[in-house]
Amino acid sequence: MLTSHEAVSWYLDGVRTHVSLAGPPVLAVRVDEAGDTLFVAANEADRLVAEDLLPADAARVVPVPWQTPPAEAAAAVGAATAESQVAAALRAARASLLPAERDRYRALGREVAQALTDVAAQLSPRHTERLAAAALAAGLVERGIDPLVVLVAGRARLPHRHPLPTGAALGDRAMLVVCGRRHGLIANATRWVGAAGADDERILAVEADFFAATRPGATLADAFAAGCAAYGAHGFGADEWQRHHQGGPTGYAGRDPRATAITTDEIVAHHAFAWNPSAPGAKVEDTVLVTAGGVEVLTADPRWPAVTHAGLRRPAPLPFP
Repeated sequence: MLTSHEAVSWYLDGVRTHVSLAGPPVLAVRVDEAGDTLFVAANEADRLVAEDLLPADAARVVPVPWQTPPAEAAAAVGAATAESQVAAALRAARASLLPAERDRYRALGREVAQALTDVAAQLSPRHTERLAAAALAAGLVERGIDPLVVLVAGRARLPHRHPLPTGAALGDRAMLVVCGRRHGLIANATRWVGAAGADDERILAVEADFFAATRPGATLADAFAAGCAAYGAHGFGADEWQRHHQGGPTGYAGRDPRATAITTDEIVAHHAFAWNPSAPGAKVEDTVLVTAGGVEVLTADPRWPAVTHAGLRRPAPLPFP
């Protein structure tokens, strides 16, 4: 029984599973040997059949009264394995992205990066965090991308790792963070505008160690350990990694899952990742694909200023106009 946004959207090749970004999926899928059954909220069924599902799916749709959660209606049909019981196997099944998924992800990453560039180029130190966030959300929606996360921190709020936007002015240095979803896939990226930061180079060195350890055949725990050790090796406190999560695999979930010392999922070719090493006033984050020869950065825009670090083009702060 598939009931989460990430599992349902992956299984149905990128369908939109939400109405409210904060709500549960509007459909659930029962996967049987004889075929699949899609339990869909009745008030959403016509739209999904017309706009998201394949023509052949229509015959497998069971409309569910709006007052009944689709997952409950699916469970009432009879015993089935809960998604939580096979969570690790499902993550492994969707880890290596298919060619069409990779193409969609490249397009999504490119457009998320373009939205960041377009907005950042128009900002000034006088603008507020909320104005910047509103412009970022608009830039994503205009491109058909759901703004799942939009964070902005001006100079006064840089110590916060998850800075929900406020009315504060950006000041001379600001951080922009977005997580955008389209076709079920999620692209994550962080950018800086204004002045350079004292730790910009060192945080790139930490990220480079994460990337170097993110290779097919390694485990998440292996890569996580290498990245955490990089903080002390590059001049940060050895325990800096404990002050914020470090990211991990991405794709149909923002992190699928967050990497920790005990996540033993295997890293595979064509696996999407978004590491996000950070320290007070410093952070780097992009969505990448793992390849045999390294990583391919998906959230890239050639218009954004960059430096070359460990052989990879990485974003630098974009000066205010």
